[in-house]
Amino acid sequence: MWKDYLISISKECQFKAPATEADISLIKRELDIDLPKKLADLCKETNGVFGNYGISFIWSTEQMVKENLFLGDIHKQIDSMRSLDTFLFFSDAGNGDLFGYSIENGSIQNDDIYVWNHEDDSRCVIASSLEEFIKGWILGEISI
Repeated sequence: MWKDYLISISKECQFKAPATEADISLIKRELDIDLPKKLADLCKETNGVFGNYGISFIWSTEQMVKENLFLGDIHKQIDSMRSLDTFLFFSDAGNGDLFGYSIENGSIQNDDIYVWNHEDDSRCVIASSLEEFIKGWILGEISI
């Protein structure tokens, strides 16, 4: 389903091997959060989505863990920055801005996709679903 959807948006999409249950459970173990069903289903079809020149549209599960662990503590080094551990990031804009789901009360409560602006620490909804985000980001309909 997801690969077909992605190819219908852009023929330039490239896929990795599907994530294993161990790959997906690593997120739960390391980040203490369950992947939203749609993102988990996407990962089960491909553990990362890339465009031309290796541009990452959706991170691999390994990169999600790595980036979110790093970002979970970065606010401690920058006094003016709010905590980022209230997000599960799964993609980046290539300029330092990140895309992810909001975490409330230890879980992801809705399908909204947020962008975190690394320059001013703002956080706002950029898409109402993973499908809308992927389509808008790949086609350039979402700008930041």
